[in-house]
Amino acid sequence: MYEVNDQVEYWLAIADYDIETARAMLKSGRLLYVGFMCHQSIEKALKAVISSDCGEGELPPKIHDLSKLAVRANLFDIMSEEQQDFIETLNPLNIKARYPEYKANLAAGITKESSRELLKKTEELLCWIKKQL
Repeated sequence: MYEVNDQVEYWLAIADYDIETARAMLKSGRLLYVGFMCHQSIEKALKAVISSDCGEGELPPKIHDLSKLAVRANLFDIMSEEQQDFIETLNPLNIKARYPEYKANLAAGITKESSRELLKKTEELLCWIKKQL
């Protein structure tokens, strides 16, 4: 099992990897996956915060809902309304990028500019979450 500090480092390393992947997806034009990887990055960062409060050997919950994770991390109530709204924007991108019945509709509404803005806001939220540790 991981020690608490190891868990935090583990989740933060994956969060950083995922945001780098989002940047690579934007650069390559694979816009559908920019949002998916942004969601993944924030999910992992929230799990890092949760891990910092867990006892040795405990793991964060195996859920993907960013709002629930933010509540569990004791961050939701101190987030700005804009941050709360943003995680609600990211939440469905975890599912909709995975399943064929959602992909076509989701992809149709994505532009390079909207993906760039999504990435920028994710980077800002990721930075904020890290500062809360």
